[in-house]
Amino acid sequence: MIRQSLIAYGEPLAETTASLPEPKGSEVLIKVASCGVCHSDLHLQDGHFDLGDGKHLDITSGRTLPFTLGHEIAGHIEKTGPDAGPLDRAAFYAVYPWCGCGVCERCRKGQEPLCDTPRQLGITADGGFASHVLVPDSRYLIDASGIDRRLAGSYMCSGLTAYSAIRKAMRFLAEDGTLLIVGLGGVGMMGLEIARALTSARLHAADIVPAKRETALQLGAAAVFDPSLAEARRAILKQAGAMDVAIDFVGSEASLHFAQSVVGKGGAVIIVGLMGGKFSLPVPMFPLRELTLAGSYVGSLDEARALIELVREGRVRPIPVSERPLAEANSALTDLRAGSVMGRVILRP
Repeated sequence: MIRQSLIAYGEPLAETTASLPEPKGSEVLIKVASCGVCHSDLHLQDGHFDLGDGKHLDITSGRTLPFTLGHEIAGHIEKTGPDAGPLDRAAFYAVYPWCGCGVCERCRKGQEPLCDTPRQLGITADGGFASHVLVPDSRYLIDASGIDRRLAGSYMCSGLTAYSAIRKAMRFLAEDGTLLIVGLGGVGMMGLEIARALTSARLHAADIVPAKRETALQLGAAAVFDPSLAEARRAILKQAGAMDVAIDFVGSEASLHFAQSVVGKGGAVIIVGLMGGKFSLPVPMFPLRELTLAGSYVGSLDEARALIELVREGRVRPIPVSERPLAEANSALTDLRAGSVMGRVILRP
């Protein structure tokens, strides 16, 4: 099979070839039809997360190079292991990549993304920037027949991440409450669309890129703002009032400071993005404002299935998407790093 592989951290991917793996037990070999390119791929390519103050969290351990990135995978069944069970070989599948060990307490509770010994495709196990990918169990395949084939895999990360964050936000949203989406990359765009489908909140969005703000208006945002402007906070409070919830899909020092600054008393800030940095806020402000600060990381297998049904019902509209051949993986990563990707870019083997 052909792969775009990470051969050295901080360096471009390179094309490599390997023999097709033979599925064992309940494993399934998938012929990849599309694989979305995610900001997490940039962190994995770099080999670290930015912790601020010049510090980094190393994420290179447990991964043997060459390694295949890509976790937003969709495709068809090529071959199954003897214990994979009955599957529709004519179906088109989205692959849930956040596979856990399957036996620990978190996995038994359905919290596989939090497993301490995960088998996450494109993260700890070879992923979908390839012609084929080996899925550890058939239960991670979700029938995506009838769904936009370009985005089916992306619903398993950008869509799922947004869905889970919106579900958490709903705990703090009164009927007709206010919600701010900070950052309109692929995940933020999904968040705006899913919030429209799941809530009756008045939706607002903030991004530094004018074209992305315009797209947010087209997707139903009541108002959009440029968070880089000095008067942005004042403009939001004057035009829309304090937010009940802000979801930070960027996850930088600047974006988080901005998000918390426009949330009212009793509100919540949910951090999704992994851009990096260091955040501080005087401790008394948390109890005085009854401010909740929470993290949200991808989502469960049950949430993934629920999201696919939401999409199939037509309640979540497609976000902008562009396609490139697998051989152009490096240019896709470069454009994503530069912030010039609108919505999602997917690779096609």
